[in-house]
Amino acid sequence: MKHVRTLVIVPVLAFALAACGDDDTSMPRGPMQGSGSPSAQTAQHNQQDITFAQMMVPHHRQAIEMARLAESRAASSEVRSLAADIEKAQGPEIEQLSAWLTSWGSPLPSGMHHEGMPGMMGDRQLKDLAAADGKAFDKAFLELMIVHHEGAVEMAETEQAKGAFPAAKAMAGRIASSQTAEIATMRALLKKM
Repeated sequence: MKHVRTLVIVPVLAFALAACGDDDTSMPRGPMQGSGSPSAQTAQHNQQDITFAQMMVPHHRQAIEMARLAESRAASSEVRSLAADIEKAQGPEIEQLSAWLTSWGSPLPSGMHHEGMPGMMGDRQLKDLAAADGKAFDKAFLELMIVHHEGAVEMAETEQAKGAFPAAKAMAGRIASSQTAEIATMRALLKKM
């Protein structure tokens, strides 16, 4: 008799718990709901993940704009190489961030310049950089890109602390790590000038 009660109570309890969980949309979805499926992955994001992606896309676009200037303006092959690496890393990240935003039903950021965002350059700074050439360009590029990277690291650390989407948090970790290393490289290059 005891065995029969357990069989009856457990399914009823499981149904009751599942029903309660469905009302709370703020809770992350667990593995029983197909965590490998795209719909389960999109259910695991929060507002911080959206903010991170919406801010990092224009942030990366500006870094690429700055990096492309180095191809024809930099005097140092080290600066040109660093700029090429920045462009190569951040282009695919823009595509991934944009894909996440689309899958979450969130708007893609338009434009590129969002002053007030950590590390973003204003129009005047970008015009001055575009007008520079040779060693003057190298120095300005390194100084501006250090500030730009510091802003990206700040945003990435916020995502790691407050985000919910595992893949976005992992990307944030890679951004923080790689851009911190690039900041060290840029500071070393500046000391040689």
